[in-house]
Amino acid sequence: MNRAFIPILSLFLLFALSACGQEHNSSSAKEEAQQTSEKSDAQTKQIEITDASGNTLTFDQAPTSIATFDSGVLNILQELDANIIGRPTASGPVDEELKDITEIGNPHQPNFELIAKVNPEVLVVPLSFKQYEDNLIEQGIKPVYTKANSVEDIQETIHTFGVLLNKEKEADKINQTITDKINKTKSNDTHATKTLLVYGAPGTYLAALPNSLSGDLLEIAGGENIAADFPKEEKYPQYASISPEKIVEKNPQQIMLITHGDPEAVKKAFQEEMNKNATWKNLDAVRNGQVIVLPSHLFGSNPGVKVAEALQTMQESLAEAK
Repeated sequence: MNRAFIPILSLFLLFALSACGQEHNSSSAKEEAQQTSEKSDAQTKQIEITDASGNTLTFDQAPTSIATFDSGVLNILQELDANIIGRPTASGPVDEELKDITEIGNPHQPNFELIAKVNPEVLVVPLSFKQYEDNLIEQGIKPVYTKANSVEDIQETIHTFGVLLNKEKEADKINQTITDKINKTKSNDTHATKTLLVYGAPGTYLAALPNSLSGDLLEIAGGENIAADFPKEEKYPQYASISPEKIVEKNPQQIMLITHGDPEAVKKAFQEEMNKNATWKNLDAVRNGQVIVLPSHLFGSNPGVKVAEALQTMQESLAEAK
């Protein structure tokens, strides 16, 4: 090789390498700028959700504090690691991790003084709480409405709070787990167990209809709701008044009792109620000892992410009547 050519070749390679280096640095700088821009967009992008009332709510960022009257929503918020500063007033033992959270009452007896004291950015409420909406907004508290009349409602609530808290992936994972468990336990039995779902407390009993959560679970579990054609209560459209005549006519194979309070006390009171009317004694459910109290933590209120566990429990109960 011509020795005079060597310096020229070396100089050419030097320029080439320098150009490559500049191109690489330029590419890295662009990637870094793009990532910074994406992070900035994520931080400034508003969060938008539509709640169970149809309200569209916008937030500049994920709420830093939340309170709720609903034990099922409380369960969902715990799973999504929200900052919960107000919870439903408990009638029984409370988990250790919840003891330091302020009790704010329940939808029927809200403690507005304590709600104002904890001053959550968001208060999760049922649709029946609409009457207090203006009062909350005046305090700078945003009400978010939820409902839990079906498995679909509960999964929609999980999705909504996943969006609200910037934890959609976590919410999707929870919902997928629920769906998988339900698909696994879903009944294909064509011989549905005729069932009466009774919701109430001593002295007050209502039949749960198919448009209630327990009614939805009963259908998925493979039961037949004998109260499906009972007229709805005006104030409680998911329930109907109990008609002994119609119940005797339908003759349920199983009666499931649902309550907030002491299960055994409710069962005893209900049996006393049945004893007052001799016709109840001839029901298949009564003659075969198929009057069952469902666990209050799964059926007395919204079970939240434990809804698949509630379904399994109901299915096991139905199996006892076959």
